Amino acid sequence: MTYEKKKNIRVFLVDDHPIVREGVRSYLASRSLEVVGEASDARETLRKVRKLSPDVIVLDVNLPLMDGGELALRLRRLVPKAGLIAFSIHSGEEYVRRMARCGVRGYVTKDQPMSELYEAITKVFRGGSHFPPGLDQVLPDPAPGSSPDQAGGAALTGRELEVLTLLADGLSNKGVAARLGIGTRTAETHREHLSHKLNILTVAGLTKYALHHGLTSLK
Repeated sequence: MTYEKKKNIRVFLVDDHPIVREGVRSYLASRSLEVVGEASDARETLRKVRKLSPDVIVLDVNLPLMDGGELALRLRRLVPKAGLIAFSIHSGEEYVRRMARCGVRGYVTKDQPMSELYEAITKVFRGGSHFPPGLDQVLPDPAPGSSPDQAGGAALTGRELEVLTLLADGLSNKGVAARLGIGTRTAETHREHLSHKLNILTVAGLTKYALHHGLTSLK
């Protein structure tokens, strides 16, 4: 594909931090890519994308109102021709796998150079994929409209991943609740769901799982 064609890629950005959107928009404009729209949450995204018909949608994994995985599933149904790329602070394998199950064709972490996101956008626009090294050959290829559980077994939700990470970092149920702004009983329920999905009953076991999948830097 020539550079002249690349500049016609229409990109939509989804991130609840305006400074992140501003930085990405400025960089992509410098590479002659057109940012046709932006949104700070899922509701705004779903309202705008059908009309704008972007070629590629870059979305954060952690969003208010609805997590990035659920949003990706809805976008696959709403704008099936748009390529989806997750743009996240999380580099853990389980995050990448879950977003792939939900239909994204690329995953870029926010600590990487912006050129990595540009490369992902151009690859996905051409019908390819762009995932972290070592995962691109083993990620599932979900059927259109499938849910994380249907496509990948015991997939964890975005909130369950957050709870798992915090438990692995040593927080109690009460500490998890305080960090996430939820009730203690809600945090306990998320932990129960984690134990059921992963068949791991102890915090030590959950911590080991989180370490194995790169969800915590705990040593």
